[in-house]
Amino acid sequence: MNKEIVKSEIKVNDSKISIIRIGNKEYISLTDLARYANPEEPKVPIQTWMRNKDVVAYLGLWEKLNNENFKGVEFTTFENSAGRNSFYMSPQKWIKETNAIGIISKSGNNGGTYAVSDIALEFASWLSPEFKLYVIQEFERLKKNEAYQYKLDWSANRMLAKTNYHIHTDSIKENIVPKLTEKQKQYIYAEEADVLNVALFGMTAKEWKEENPNLKGNIRDYTDLKHLLILCNLENTNAELINDNISQKERLVKLNNSAIRQMKILEHDKSIKELETLNKNLIETK
Repeated sequence: MNKEIVKSEIKVNDSKISIIRIGNKEYISLTDLARYANPEEPKVPIQTWMRNKDVVAYLGLWEKLNNENFKGVEFTTFENSAGRNSFYMSPQKWIKETNAIGIISKSGNNGGTYAVSDIALEFASWLSPEFKLYVIQEFERLKKNEAYQYKLDWSANRMLAKTNYHIHTDSIKENIVPKLTEKQKQYIYAEEADVLNVALFGMTAKEWKEENPNLKGNIRDYTDLKHLLILCNLENTNAELINDNISQKERLVKLNNSAIRQMKILEHDKSIKELETLNKNLIETK
């Protein structure tokens, strides 16, 4: 996976349980949970649990609801065989054969098996209902923890910096930001904020308000993260142009050209999409 990873852990009954966040999903270590039942060979409880017919059905249902690339035919084969003495299942086999995303697993000294909370908590319940309650309590405490939220913000900032880098290194020819009309180029705006508004959105704050009389706030309150990122860059550029004594008319044209270039770069940028998802999730969990 090429998404940013945030690592953390919780402590349950003096045992450390690793948590990783990839994109907008948190994965709990099944390996660490399994040590509750078998400290020496944690893979054994995991494999035993995955042989259960009801567990296979649950895993398959989760994937059907959350994974459009889940291989249903292969799943049906496993579902029909589950529960038999000859049936064997492991996390890596499940992932490889069905293209599952609810469980991730890696071999080696730094490896381990992780699962999204929906699945991990089912495993914890199978190990011990009491143990599951302690895991839930600590997991919820983690999500409210300020240090953990700081890690998420830090990850978002890294993604933002990565996205910003593309703006300064890529070149473009086409545009999807409104081009300035000749009238707009000639017009002298009373506020510098409106210079930026026209350069990026093609209208002043007053013009937007007249078009949206029933909305509270301003145009910037209703735009997306992509436009806000560009707006931030335009503010820095405008400040430099003002220091260089560039006229407002010239600055408006330069800023509009810059907005066009940046928007085209970001149109298909995966980092900005991941950042928007992460930002939405941060808002929901705070």
